[in-house]
Amino acid sequence: MSPTRRQFFGTAAATSGALALGTIVSPRPGQARTVSAAPQPLRVLILGGTGFIGPHMVRYALERGHSVTIFNRGRTNPHLFPEVEKLVGDRDGQLGALEGKSWDVVLDNSGYVPRHVRDSAQLLKDVTDHYLFTSTAGVYASWYDASGGMKSAPGAPEWPEGGTTEDHPTVVLPEPGSEEVGRFYGHLKVLCEDAVREAYGDDRCVITRPGLIVGPGDTTDRFTYYPVRIDRGGEILAFGAPDDPCQYIDARDLAGWSVRLCEERVSGTYNAVAPLGGLRMAELLYGIRAITSTPIRFTWVPGSFLAEQGVPEFSLPPWTSQDGPFAGATSFRADRAFAAGLTSRPLAETAIDTLQWWNSLPRERRQQMGAGLRGGDLEFGPASMDAQMESEAQILAAWKAAQG
Repeated sequence: MSPTRRQFFGTAAATSGALALGTIVSPRPGQARTVSAAPQPLRVLILGGTGFIGPHMVRYALERGHSVTIFNRGRTNPHLFPEVEKLVGDRDGQLGALEGKSWDVVLDNSGYVPRHVRDSAQLLKDVTDHYLFTSTAGVYASWYDASGGMKSAPGAPEWPEGGTTEDHPTVVLPEPGSEEVGRFYGHLKVLCEDAVREAYGDDRCVITRPGLIVGPGDTTDRFTYYPVRIDRGGEILAFGAPDDPCQYIDARDLAGWSVRLCEERVSGTYNAVAPLGGLRMAELLYGIRAITSTPIRFTWVPGSFLAEQGVPEFSLPPWTSQDGPFAGATSFRADRAFAAGLTSRPLAETAIDTLQWWNSLPRERRQQMGAGLRGGDLEFGPASMDAQMESEAQILAAWKAAQG
């Protein structure tokens, strides 16, 4: 299975860092947040800006009082943000629209190929003060086997006890010069990080390594599956065990923190997962259950049994089986990030906003849930929630039969 973004995912210090970087008032779920103005308006360049994370970055930067320029190919959601400057080009050798201009900071959330990131970083290093690169928690070596492919069974390198920190070894690209993002997503992100540091030095850039990014606008449905399915009610297959760890980060929290990091010219490398200390699967499911009054009942099914039923593990984030090769992959340490001002909104807010966003989508889109329990024979691919619930019922029946 290709390691793509679709697959990856101190309290006092955190509080003081959040205050230093600007106060955000937490609303009730479903309500808009109040965003305070930045200490100083900046000229912000966003490489991307119209996909999933990008729009949240643009909105937050505008709310903070910054002027925003976005650079992309002009193909994805070109109708967004008519009020901002839009530069059209391509990171693959068509950066001319960026020449002869200057900005205070750059937010790069669209870099996957080291050559592309190197070209943009080298072009901009003398006309910008600070560069933020959105990497991935998929850079760590423990995801991969000795050949550099995704693990298919438990083995070395092991996930560290106590959680993965930013100092944990990263993976090495096994085929130097390859630009196959589908095969080497995490490997190439490591080299993208290196390209940014080479251009800007350690003191003028910041690298974020998010885990599973969730919330309104997510096209992968990796978290969306949970509030949508729970809102349907009935008997619900709960993956794994109640105390299995899980982590995620709301795209809006990642976006706002990214902007604030640039405002403060923070440098370094940070795991971007939430909440601080992580969650257990029972906390995740019952927390989402709290947003709906639909009658439900959870039935827990071990990861080993799900594997026997042909359920692809990576179709069920933010959970990973503690019996499988990725036990420990949902235990990233984010102490540094929270000390540097990362904040996380309540689970209920993320869940209800995601559900409301999903329900606002066209019916055709809602018939193509991209994650969860696939329909029919559980082949990897989009399926309607009705089809997924049929598969769910089959697995639950098999589990009960196995229990006698």
